[in-house]
Amino acid sequence: MPLTPGTLIRPFFGLDAESFPKLAAERFGPQEDMDRTWRTFEPVARTLVDAFSAALDTPRHEDLVPRLDAVGPELRGVAYEGAGMGLTLLDSLVPGPRRLPRFVHGPGAPYRCLVYIGAGLVLPRVPTGPHRFLRRQDPFLRWLVMDGYGFHDGFFAWRRTVEGRSVPRAVRGYARRAFDQGVGRSLWFSTGAGPDRIIATIDGFPASRRADLWSGIGLACAYAAGVMDRDAVRALLEAAREHAADIAVGTALASVFREQSGLVAPHTDVACDVVWGQDAEAVAGAAHRAGRGLRDAPGRPAYEQWRQRIRDAWPHSSPSPSSTEEVRV
Repeated sequence: MPLTPGTLIRPFFGLDAESFPKLAAERFGPQEDMDRTWRTFEPVARTLVDAFSAALDTPRHEDLVPRLDAVGPELRGVAYEGAGMGLTLLDSLVPGPRRLPRFVHGPGAPYRCLVYIGAGLVLPRVPTGPHRFLRRQDPFLRWLVMDGYGFHDGFFAWRRTVEGRSVPRAVRGYARRAFDQGVGRSLWFSTGAGPDRIIATIDGFPASRRADLWSGIGLACAYAAGVMDRDAVRALLEAAREHAADIAVGTALASVFREQSGLVAPHTDVACDVVWGQDAEAVAGAAHRAGRGLRDAPGRPAYEQWRQRIRDAWPHSSPSPSSTEEVRV
């Protein structure tokens, strides 16, 4: 095998598909339903790790993109997420022109939301402060980087992040909200998508953080591998109570991500139908309309304004106060 930056970096990063089910089992013990779920999740985890490795070994667009596009439509977005991980890691550790911006504004543009999430998945492991990194990214979508950051900590630093309810000191301002959205998304995987385990885990967090955690669950249940039927999605929606609108925001974002990937999976339609009473195409359309003409305002990032507009567009929504979180990046 030729010597590449990837062959030097990969052993120290310690990421492999087999680690995902092992970590989940350590937290909840062996459970039959979780074993079944992880058989469904395995292609997702393997695609993410394989694309991460591919980006480390072949970061040139002309070499990398054909490998990503060879992945089937159902998992291609996950492949681009993994590429975002690898390119961000290379940018942080290997000298040369920045690879991530060229990819996001080039062949990765159709999957830019997922590429940014992938970038956030490696950010906790590189010698770059999150806010310094955010300042270099797209002002509207950069908060998805922090979603990825929160997913990483929620899954790989469970004891500190979930059991200890801790947020890294370096994560401040609105980034804490986006971080919690990623933590919520990670709970979908670390609980094996078990409704009772999801509900119990979120109920253990302070009430002030639950809205963003539930939003992450909404995104995961509509985007990730389909393991829930209508009744299970409905049970989560009911359990969220006053945060049901936040689940609706998450499912709307998932519909946009799926649209960008060029394939709406059946389980995305199911989740959107249960939560919104509409199919994923219609929900994605509502999300796009909500995003028109937005700009950052003092104390309110355009991304959060977008989320608030989606929340207000949900047919069952009731007026909610505007966020007062400051954005300091």
